[in-house]
Amino acid sequence: METHVKRVLLVLLISHFSFLTSTAQSEGGLILGAELEKKIDRQWSLGMEADFRTRNDFKTIDRWGLGIGAEYKFSKLLKADAGYSLLDYNMREKVEHYTTEKGNAKIHWRPSYFGVKHRFHVSLTASHKFSNGLKFSLRERWQYTYRPEKAVTRWTFREDVSNQDMRLDDDYVRSGKGKNQLRSRLQVQLDKKRALFTPYVSMELYNSWAIEKIRYTAGTDIRLNKQNSLSVYYRFQNMKNVDEEDYDPDMHFLGLSYKFKF
Repeated sequence: METHVKRVLLVLLISHFSFLTSTAQSEGGLILGAELEKKIDRQWSLGMEADFRTRNDFKTIDRWGLGIGAEYKFSKLLKADAGYSLLDYNMREKVEHYTTEKGNAKIHWRPSYFGVKHRFHVSLTASHKFSNGLKFSLRERWQYTYRPEKAVTRWTFREDVSNQDMRLDDDYVRSGKGKNQLRSRLQVQLDKKRALFTPYVSMELYNSWAIEKIRYTAGTDIRLNKQNSLSVYYRFQNMKNVDEEDYDPDMHFLGLSYKFKF
């Protein structure tokens, strides 16, 4: 009975893997965010933010995040900020095909799991606002992300479903990994004083010795009052040169975030 159950499970898994490789590499997701900002004086401000994301056409939780940071304004044209984020990611499943020393074709299957990442960043933003309210800004951000070592579930089985031996690698540990990235964002915004809507478009490049992804965003900030605002946007994330460990498909995001200043 146990062997029959394993065989049925494996047939379903292999069908699932075949479906994944045959579908288009693009998904839809939702981003929800909330931010608090406390102005200390004319130059310093502190902030805290939280975000929630989905993927798989809105059906699967992608991550939770909580961050803190500080910002310093040198002038109207230049500001700097730094911060830390604790991220709880839903790591995507991974399938590895390999051949043993005896020539047997086998598969490693690691199901998706939640795992923590730590992220630190430092940014410098230059901006200029014209008399008609059009504002251009360029932000350069260095970020370092670390994924700690974690014991996770992994199955090993033969590709030939007619002769299966499915084994749980219960001692499998996914090693820790750190990554540096430079993020360059160019943004154009129509920022008129006391306007209800502040529309913007931006393009952001993620660089780690090669362009790994490009984010295109279009949206608007909505001023509710002096302290409260919303941001509604659409974002397309185009993946480029990403290794298997950091695989993500192209993403279409709908975003909504709330900000409170005090």
